[in-house]
Amino acid sequence: MINMMQGDCMEYMAGLPDKAFELAIVDPPYGIGADNMNGGSGKNKQWSKGKDWDSGVPDEKYFDELFRVSKNQIIWGGNYFPLPTSRCFLIWDKIRQGLDFAESEYAWASFDQVSRTFRMVPTNMDGGKIHPTQKPVALYKWLLSRYAKPGDKILDTHGGSGSICIACHDLGYDLTWMELDADYYKAACERYKTHALQANLFEAAEVRQPVQAELL
Repeated sequence: MINMMQGDCMEYMAGLPDKAFELAIVDPPYGIGADNMNGGSGKNKQWSKGKDWDSGVPDEKYFDELFRVSKNQIIWGGNYFPLPTSRCFLIWDKIRQGLDFAESEYAWASFDQVSRTFRMVPTNMDGGKIHPTQKPVALYKWLLSRYAKPGDKILDTHGGSGSICIACHDLGYDLTWMELDADYYKAACERYKTHALQANLFEAAEVRQPVQAELL
């Protein structure tokens, strides 16, 4: 089941029991001004205007709650946050040299394993870009295939483009996903539903209506 919610992740996590999720895969704001970057292509560019979600980083309370409600964590932008020492950093190598944008992104992981690298150029990403910090579906499938186990419940507190929703749908993981911004939430829901309906043309699967009532 893919459960998509619009709302504040802190309010949601406050109502959860300890270790409610086996794995949290999150992409919080890095505080580097990504909200002023190109938010997508075509009509979606307007969604970046007037937004300030990347003006700062989550505070200590966010990470305390995230660690409380999940057994393991993969945190994109881990190099920007005061997190415990880990030898398991997961790297997205964008195979792009000499450009103004970063050539790679880093995720802190709670696993006692060696670091690994995923290599993929972020162009023509899954048919179009709807969020400034959108990550490929293939990246999330790579993470799930290596760090999640069958039956694990997955949490994403900063949903963005919804790439993880498509990955969890295709690989059969239960996901709770949330996004605070109404524009990004709507675009991600439409993206996921389009993918799920297309997938059903070839394989019988239950398409669940995204849920947002819990946090409104």
